[in-house]
Amino acid sequence: MKRHPVSRRDFVRSTALSAAVLPLASALRAAEGASGTTATPAATTPATDGPAARWLDGAPPALASGATWGMAWPRGTLAGDTALAVHAPSGAAVPAQSWPLAWWPDGTLKWSAHAVPATPEALAAGYDVLPGTPATPGRALVVTETAEAVLIDTGVIVARIDRAGEHVLGSITRGDREIARRGRLVALSDDAPAAEGTDVRTRRFASRVDRVTVEQRGPVRAVVKVEGQHAGDGRAWLPFSVRLYFYAGGESVRVMHSFVFDGDEHKDFIRGLGLRFDVPLTDEMHDRHVRFAGAEGGIWAEAVRGLTGLRRDPGQAVRAAQIAGQACPPVSSFDPRVRDRLQYIPAWGDYTLVQPAAGAFQIRKRTKPGHGWIDVDQGARAAGLGYIGGPSGGVAFGLRDFWQRHPTQLDIRSAHTDAAEVTLWLWSPDAPAMDLRFYHDGMGMDTYEKQYNGGLEITYEDYEPGWGSPHGIARSSEITLWAVAATPSREVLADMARHVMAPALLCCAPAVLARARVFGGMWALPDASTPARAAIEARLDFNFDFYRRQVEQRHWYGFWNYGDVMHTYDADRHVWRYDVGGFAWDNSELSPDLWLWHHFLRTGRADVFRFAEAMTRHTGEVDVYHAGRFAGLGTRHNVQHWGCSAKQVRISTAAYRRIYYYLTADERVGDLMRELLDVDARLDSVDPARKLKGASPRGGHGARVSFGTDWSNLAAIWLTEWERGGEARCREKLLRGMRDLGAMPAGFFTSDRYGMNLETGALEPLQVRGKAGGSDAPIGVSHLDSVFGAVETFAELIQLTEGQAEYQGFREAWLQYCRLYSAPREEQVAALGAPLRGNGLEQAHSRLTAYAARQTGDAALARRAAATFAREWSRTPRRAKELTGPEVLNPVTEAAWISTNDASQWGLAAIQCLALIPEALD
Repeated sequence: MKRHPVSRRDFVRSTALSAAVLPLASALRAAEGASGTTATPAATTPATDGPAARWLDGAPPALASGATWGMAWPRGTLAGDTALAVHAPSGAAVPAQSWPLAWWPDGTLKWSAHAVPATPEALAAGYDVLPGTPATPGRALVVTETAEAVLIDTGVIVARIDRAGEHVLGSITRGDREIARRGRLVALSDDAPAAEGTDVRTRRFASRVDRVTVEQRGPVRAVVKVEGQHAGDGRAWLPFSVRLYFYAGGESVRVMHSFVFDGDEHKDFIRGLGLRFDVPLTDEMHDRHVRFAGAEGGIWAEAVRGLTGLRRDPGQAVRAAQIAGQACPPVSSFDPRVRDRLQYIPAWGDYTLVQPAAGAFQIRKRTKPGHGWIDVDQGARAAGLGYIGGPSGGVAFGLRDFWQRHPTQLDIRSAHTDAAEVTLWLWSPDAPAMDLRFYHDGMGMDTYEKQYNGGLEITYEDYEPGWGSPHGIARSSEITLWAVAATPSREVLADMARHVMAPALLCCAPAVLARARVFGGMWALPDASTPARAAIEARLDFNFDFYRRQVEQRHWYGFWNYGDVMHTYDADRHVWRYDVGGFAWDNSELSPDLWLWHHFLRTGRADVFRFAEAMTRHTGEVDVYHAGRFAGLGTRHNVQHWGCSAKQVRISTAAYRRIYYYLTADERVGDLMRELLDVDARLDSVDPARKLKGASPRGGHGARVSFGTDWSNLAAIWLTEWERGGEARCREKLLRGMRDLGAMPAGFFTSDRYGMNLETGALEPLQVRGKAGGSDAPIGVSHLDSVFGAVETFAELIQLTEGQAEYQGFREAWLQYCRLYSAPREEQVAALGAPLRGNGLEQAHSRLTAYAARQTGDAALARRAAATFAREWSRTPRRAKELTGPEVLNPVTEAAWISTNDASQWGLAAIQCLALIPEALD
């Protein structure tokens, strides 16, 4: 469905505010924390000690490459169109570009984004953002559009992006020198797996540009989106989007490469996928330098024609210059025994660094095609950085998560000619081709009955023939290109390598985020002020650190896997159940994404951020369909990320992406959330309850949805679009659903499923249970309904509609659910006319009880929540143990009592109980 932009006037409920900063008293009231204490508005005074935005790793980076971050604002503090200025801690204005990301329902600013240039002045210890006129850079970035191309001038380099053809990046020039040209995407595909002994035909494809969009045009930051397909051999497939990022004063280009697999997994085996460009070379061959970086700060450095180690010495000055990557003295100054024999020294034109596994890489080189390769060196992990060039200029190029997303490869070809060819392989052509076929043949499970009583009962796998398809999954990769004036020193190359592996980021300080009460106010800053709270904080840290170590020890790496974690442990084999149906890859089951992001919001830890970022990149791309019959839906946990037949919005939900989006203003994640706006229509043909025994009949409704795993995640999608100022229909569907749920005769206990009108979002119960329906039969509830983001999303909805009478019913119905879910049986019967059944995961649901206690001020309810949460703590303390051979292949840390379901939900319960009922926990 084509979307028509609406103005922010149509988006907000109230009229636009005329003043840039609202009256102080109003701002103070809006900024009041959950404890009822008054905070000072961020628009008038600093919100916390130190700058409001800080470098993620604690200090400014060595290289100025430009940076972008999101800033949160308390409700009612700033008018939605307030001009904002960025200041260093010294008070000096810093050139910046700002734009809104989201608004509160009253039209005031909720999230803003800010970019600072790639200049030394933008390497302050952090930044504050205040109302005011933004400073402009000394030389602003300039975007020029013509019918044929887009030109970006950063003041240091000029990039040309052609509007048609095969080049996603036509050229990069620096001064009067062309540094790189003909940037294009390449793909190789086999029509059969070579390992199965069949004749294999390999086809080659290159990018075909269909659309070029300038999304931002300076003065500090420019973003250009290039879209198209890979074309060749009479076929166009593998749709891509490539975003190119530029900053004023910058010599680098950030490239975000995204593609969708839209092939047939039985016929299309991708053998290679990459970005290729040419580097013109004019320096003498002994002045042409090749570099590769290791992950630990080491640099491999050689020249195309080496002048060291020869039988005859060209001279110490010559050798020193070549080793340093500088121009050698004139050839005329060489020792004549070398000068007159240069042509007999081999010129090495081709180089490859390949990382086939997370723990091994190899470098090799050859003189030219038709001649043998020479093994050069090897190591454990490469940084993903390479370089080709000389004293007159060159290109440093890097692929992020290089070893984590193996198999990867960097190629330099024809460095002995007038133009080298560089390829950054996202999937190495030296590796076996991708084999995305489903991993078993169904084993006779050809009916729902066999699937339910077969696969689910024995391997926890929800199998359905033809539903384990990878058609429509995606992956994004981050590349950085530097167009440099001369070969960088080894120290600078090491800095570039560090940037490739862990790009410098600015993040809004945790205290600023907490003060703004974003994301529903369901978390607070760490608090170890009492023994009970300190124990909870220690366990939160332990759980995260355990998973961080498991990624390394269990080698949860690979192109399609990196970012995800496993679901359940097998204590007999001392491995996670990587090959057992629904116990293998987690695919966001029970919200590990939310646990990790909430852990970061309160701690600001860099390692937590990067863990959560990798998960967001993975789960939003690989575990979700972006094309085909399942587009917009995600896949439940399985041996393969696309293997399970349960295709649901509980996995694809914006609830798992929006925190990262607002913290970083990442356009790709913004796209992913907007892809979901019509996913409710998909529930017509992909009924999430189609296999559930005893589920209420759908009747004539467009879809039947649960309030939790389905509707709450549709609500998260619509809420995010609403606050981003997008389509008005999303807001209307969301609010209609809230009103209907609030009017149900038994609140959220009314029915197991609700019939939904796909046009209006209206909800009707498919049955009425309990005394409201004249029955005293136990009311079945799902322990899953609250653990896929419903708690967090509903808290935000109640916060956003606070004081509006038409949504009080929703609030009261949710508080009733929170209060009764874990209540004593007699209390349930008194309220509903029947007891509840199926209400498991009680410790996870302690945070619901805590929420009701905080909302109502009920101290007894708070004590009950604390007691429910503490039940596990009364057991004998559990310890992790270290295992070594011969029990295991590699030394590992084992905590067999940990599952990702429990870790995620315990983490969220701990964080939210600490925020909502801290005193009761003591």
